[in-house]
Amino acid sequence: MAEGDAGSDQRQNEEIEAMAAIYGEEWCVIDDCAKIFCIRISDDIDDPKWTLCLQVMLPNEYPGTAPPIYQLNAPWLKGQERADLSNSLEEIYIQNIGESILYLWVEKIRDVLIQKSQMTEPGPDVKKKTEEEDVECEDDLILACQPENPVKALDFDISESQTEIEELPPIDHGIPITDRRSTFQAHLAPVVCPKQVKMVLAKLYENKKIASATHNIYAYRIYCEDKQTFLQDCEDDGETAAGGRLLHLMEILNVRNVMVVVSRWYGGILLGPDRFKHINNCARNILVEKNYTNSPEESSKALGKNKKCSSWCNGLSENPGVSIYS
Repeated sequence: MAEGDAGSDQRQNEEIEAMAAIYGEEWCVIDDCAKIFCIRISDDIDDPKWTLCLQVMLPNEYPGTAPPIYQLNAPWLKGQERADLSNSLEEIYIQNIGESILYLWVEKIRDVLIQKSQMTEPGPDVKKKTEEEDVECEDDLILACQPENPVKALDFDISESQTEIEELPPIDHGIPITDRRSTFQAHLAPVVCPKQVKMVLAKLYENKKIASATHNIYAYRIYCEDKQTFLQDCEDDGETAAGGRLLHLMEILNVRNVMVVVSRWYGGILLGPDRFKHINNCARNILVEKNYTNSPEESSKALGKNKKCSSWCNGLSENPGVSIYS
């Protein structure tokens, strides 16, 4: 990175952190120093029919005055279809000059793959088992859908003797994020044992508003000094893969002895992948606010550690018909 370009460097680091948090195992670090990454994109995460690997290199001038240099890797991507996709990505860049665009590129490619799947292989519309459905969900309906005793429904056994052994840690609440009538809010508590995790969840569910949330996604990481290992776990609470992505973000930021719960109140309008972005942004904001994270530079370096490019990326890169556009 050239001198005097610290602003671009920081923006790139923040975007890299966000992409890794949002896409999890779909995101692959090829060369951390050269800022080369791959993102595996498919029409359906659980049952992919069409898959493409987007390889990007971030030049020093990105996102200020230059676009990413990119490569589209897929054996089926040829001719006019490849040219059309390339034109679409370049249009997105032109419409967003100076802005971070990797997320927009990935979701544009995913839209193209979904359209291709629907056009070439029409079939029954099988819905995933998730809470995000295209229905109007008023507050009264959300409340009616909740179990009478959320703590009991989560199979937590909180006894008085347990409370005496471990103190309930303090709980902080983050600033809510609202998008298209959906609201996301993070809650954070320091924890040093699984009993405290249960106690924090039980305490949060005493709040009627939190108990009425469509999803309460959480993850925690506890460092065991004697074994020098982490005790960690996560929960989707009906939002498929959200807990794992939240835990992945906490691993990237290298936080310890803390749990984060993100409540999401669904407003009746589908958000698609944006919901994962909001969940992770809420979590990251409160972790930064409460000083659980390293400096942005250290967090960015951690992204490439212990993460090797997996076989899917190598396999796609070896396929013929790959073109580079810049």
